[in-house]
Amino acid sequence: MPPPNPPTPLLSLSSSILLLLSLLLPLSSSASSPDAATMTALLSLLSPAPSGWTGTNPCTWTGVSCDSSARVTSINLASKSLSGSLPSTLNQLSHLTSLSLQNNLLSGPLPSLSNLASLQQVFLDNNNFTSVPPDFLAGLTSLQTLSLSQNAGLSPWTIPNELTNSSSLTTLSASSAGIVGSVPDFFSSFPNLQNLRLSYNNLTGSLPPSFSGSGIVNLWLNNQLVGLSGTIDVLSSMTQLYQVWIHQNSFTGSIPDLSGCTDLFDLQLRGNQLTGIVPASLMGLPKLANVSLQNNELQGPMPVFGSGVTVTLGGTNSFCRTTPGPCDPQVTALISVAGALGYPITLAESWHGNNACSGWSFVSCDSTGANVTVVNLGKQHFSGTISPAFANLTSLRSLFLNDNNLTGSIPEILTSLSQLQVLDVSNNNLSGPIPDFGSSVKFTTTGNLFLGTNVTTGAPPGGGTNSTSTGGSPAGTLNGSSTSAGMIAGVVISVVVFVGVVLFVSFKCYVKKRHQRLVRVVGSEKGSEMANKSAEMANKSAIASGANFYGGAQSELQSHSSSDRRDMPVYEGGNVSISIQMLREVTNNFNEANILGRGGFGIVYKGELHDGTKIAVKRMESGAMGTKGMNEFQAEIAVLTKVRHRHLVALLGYCINGNERLLVYEFMPQGTLSQHLFEWRELGDSPLTWKQRVTIALDVARGIEYLHSLAQQSFIHRDLKPSNILLGDDMRAKVADFGLVKNAPDGKYSLETQLAGTFGYLAPEYAATGRVTTKVDVYAFGVVLMEIITGRKSLDESMPEDRCHLVTWFRRVLINKDNLQKAIDQTLDPDEDTYESISKVAELAGHCTAREPFQRPDMGHAVNVLGPLVEEWKPSGKEEEEDSGIDFHMSLPQALQRWQANEGTSTMFSDSSYSQTQSSIPSKPFGFADSFDSTDCR
Repeated sequence: MPPPNPPTPLLSLSSSILLLLSLLLPLSSSASSPDAATMTALLSLLSPAPSGWTGTNPCTWTGVSCDSSARVTSINLASKSLSGSLPSTLNQLSHLTSLSLQNNLLSGPLPSLSNLASLQQVFLDNNNFTSVPPDFLAGLTSLQTLSLSQNAGLSPWTIPNELTNSSSLTTLSASSAGIVGSVPDFFSSFPNLQNLRLSYNNLTGSLPPSFSGSGIVNLWLNNQLVGLSGTIDVLSSMTQLYQVWIHQNSFTGSIPDLSGCTDLFDLQLRGNQLTGIVPASLMGLPKLANVSLQNNELQGPMPVFGSGVTVTLGGTNSFCRTTPGPCDPQVTALISVAGALGYPITLAESWHGNNACSGWSFVSCDSTGANVTVVNLGKQHFSGTISPAFANLTSLRSLFLNDNNLTGSIPEILTSLSQLQVLDVSNNNLSGPIPDFGSSVKFTTTGNLFLGTNVTTGAPPGGGTNSTSTGGSPAGTLNGSSTSAGMIAGVVISVVVFVGVVLFVSFKCYVKKRHQRLVRVVGSEKGSEMANKSAEMANKSAIASGANFYGGAQSELQSHSSSDRRDMPVYEGGNVSISIQMLREVTNNFNEANILGRGGFGIVYKGELHDGTKIAVKRMESGAMGTKGMNEFQAEIAVLTKVRHRHLVALLGYCINGNERLLVYEFMPQGTLSQHLFEWRELGDSPLTWKQRVTIALDVARGIEYLHSLAQQSFIHRDLKPSNILLGDDMRAKVADFGLVKNAPDGKYSLETQLAGTFGYLAPEYAATGRVTTKVDVYAFGVVLMEIITGRKSLDESMPEDRCHLVTWFRRVLINKDNLQKAIDQTLDPDEDTYESISKVAELAGHCTAREPFQRPDMGHAVNVLGPLVEEWKPSGKEEEEDSGIDFHMSLPQALQRWQANEGTSTMFSDSSYSQTQSSIPSKPFGFADSFDSTDCR
């Protein structure tokens, strides 16, 4: 047999290369990716293991993509019927750009995606995730699409502010995802956002102003559990809208003018509380194809849409006719009246049909049943303006608009009502000129602070008034005549002669007091010599009558305002109009170093007068001023000029400068209760003792009790919380911020309002229905008590899920009193007596936060519970008792001086200076202490 042929050189080289490749390939395939550990952790938690996820290199797994550096950039496991959970280390995939896990059965907590700066697409919808971590979306600077919809098992969470870092966001879809709270007002941060879908959650509150001008095309906010509220006016400025689903909520007001939304195709408004007339602009939209309006309270003529529009109107609206066509003239006029009031739901629910004389509430007609003769809208807590359409009710004899929150002017055209006999506009916030009615008209205007004044400039166009008159211009105007000056001079001389000696002694005592009463004069930019003299007389009269002055502040404020003053009346209430020049001077031109805090409609600055007296100046931000800002400004003035109490912060004056609005308060040097409860470590303070806490609670209870039941008019604060409780150097408390105050309804009736306040302090019935009684303040007070006891905030996202909502957690604590010791703020370290006191306050807090309003006590009960607890810490030593008591061997003036010295800074006003103002308490002797502000001698 011949020997085998030797291998050729070429064959030998090929074999060598193949052998080398066979050795290298396994090494390459097993090379470790930097993300291998995280991906392996993900694989271990998924069941079943995803198809194609084998081997140690995740870059070779099915649905996984990597970059050139073997870093994972994309994971796509959509619709794989996977169960299990996600690893907490998922945010270590630093190069990840796309995560698609939708349409599976994944559960457990969502992992944090924080600081995945390359992440652009996140699809987690249609799973069973249970919770969202606090930093879930922090630092996602490249995020474009976030889809979390249909994760109904998620624990309640709020949309985080960190999302604003994702300025490239185009789609946010989180329907049925357990979201609570309000829709954040940060949408100006997303110039590219087109799709916003947040349906089937528990969002509350109003549509955010930052929707205005946004590029949102598809807006889905329908079917919230409790319901979004407020108006939908912001839609008119969202000109890119194509599809709007906001049905099944609690929106109120009218449908806005949507003529700018020319691409609008689908508009779903059913199941709200919308009122008013369907605008013609809606019926004329060129691309509108679907619209639903049923289950509202829409008014006016039945709307007629084009033939290509599918429209559902339903049977619950309040259209005047069941077929298209105009309404009766009187019906048209009254609907216009309702429009000026914002189309209140109470009117829409009761004004049905095309005959105003057929059972319409607030309306009476003559014996023929054909002509409206009386419209009585008094004491309905309406806001808005007085409609000129009243003039179309030509048979009108009596018009009652008293005790509402109306603004604007009285229409001049109402003087054309030839049969008008009674017009009552008292106790509103009206301004502008005063029409001249005929001599037969009983015209009542009392309680309108700015009536007779142009609110924009402060100039009085026709003389001020707060009066009732029978014909002509209302009485009470001051025109700077020599007669007025002579009368003032005569009164001054008479008073000085009669009480000169007594008042000299009194004045020397009271100038040392820090709090005082101010005489308010509404001013303008230019003054006259006669007005200056009148103001000078008024100042002297105030001094002669024994008025207290705020550490010298009154004279300085007066001197700065009198030079700016025209011929203006002196109003009741005791505050002063202050020039903008002075406020710039005392705040160092509103220097940022003087900022005390920021509120919903402005910044609060500290100011210091030349004599060292400190004041607080709230400056309304020009960007925030609008109807709501003006309402807050006028509400604060209206309330604080009608109430006085040692535990309500005092308004010293105000300033109207063009579009600016400023309020001047007494300065509370120790800041807010919130700072002392939650920020004392950062501020370098000592924690509050229990004695201080329970005393503060009693002070607040007394202040709110006064608002509810002891003032001449009853008020509801609506925004009671620690940041609105201010503390003096003696750590005594005063309630502040009256911008959301509402007049309390009579008896047990509730008042329907737009939802306002702060989450965590809102009573459940108020958040659900928008109807408010004094019991919403009681609920908020109970939350404050819980914060005082625990040192915890009402809502704390840093806490575990079952403890983040203070009221819910504290209720569980109260079920077993043994748990209370652990819940108490650890800085208190209570002894046995203190623990007993805390237990009583804890029990009171539980009652105040009862779920049903009728189960909550009134504030008088809270005062009765807290009062004895504070008394326990009164001085017991003989020497201390003698120092705080009154020696009955003293003369009466000496006793009063001693008493007032002990009351110290807690007494804001001297009573003689308040003798002409509104109060629920009869006038007391001059200098009598304010500790008897309650009828039960509290």
